[in-house]
Amino acid sequence: MFDAYILCGTPRTGSTLLCKLLAATGTTGDPHSFYRRQDVLEWAEDWGLPARDTMGEPEFQLAYLDAAITAGKGGTDVFGLRLMRENLGELSAMLDRISPGLASDKARFEKAFGRVLYIHLSRENKLAQAVSLIKAQQTGLWHIAPDGTEIERVGPAKEPHYDFERIKGEVEELEAYDAAWNIWFAQQGIAPLRIGYERLAAEPAVELLRICEALGVRAPDAGHIRPCVAKLADETSLDWMRRFHLDTAI
Repeated sequence: MFDAYILCGTPRTGSTLLCKLLAATGTTGDPHSFYRRQDVLEWAEDWGLPARDTMGEPEFQLAYLDAAITAGKGGTDVFGLRLMRENLGELSAMLDRISPGLASDKARFEKAFGRVLYIHLSRENKLAQAVSLIKAQQTGLWHIAPDGTEIERVGPAKEPHYDFERIKGEVEELEAYDAAWNIWFAQQGIAPLRIGYERLAAEPAVELLRICEALGVRAPDAGHIRPCVAKLADETSLDWMRRFHLDTAI
């Protein structure tokens, strides 16, 4: 039985879909990106924590950790956390201020969260991942429901535009982040549960049940699992991928 799990991902690997599926089970917590640097102060305010500048940094980090664990459990016995590779070092540094002197990231995480299941979210098609990320950044639309309703929009609607160099750079960065996760797992002696975006998108119920089984918690009936996030890929996405392949071949 695990006390917690960490979804170890990169952007556009289905983490929002998976977080919502996990939260809906009623047994696997309510995972969010509690340690995304841009969101820390907003979470702290939502939780009613004292202002950061009114207490010492270790005291703030401890209060934040306690509140994050409560929120990430969502009334269940399991804590869930979504963590992007770019935020890994910051989380480890924050936990080191609370429990200094531990020998590894894994030791810090397990001191804070208990026995942790590490779940590696990755996407085999890095070009499709890069295109999805850049389109979201350009249009401001990050997630939609199966009925087409907008779930998450950041910024006003704008038309996307093809940018070969930006796509090329994003593919390289996503490949580097994915490789960095695998290096980290090896360094920490972690054998993660691996979840691929392609399989998750095609068979979300199957992958959710795999996670429940690995965690040792009661799984929902497969017939009751309803994904509430839909793919954003469209003809524009396919056109960009075709153009990128042609430009790469020149």
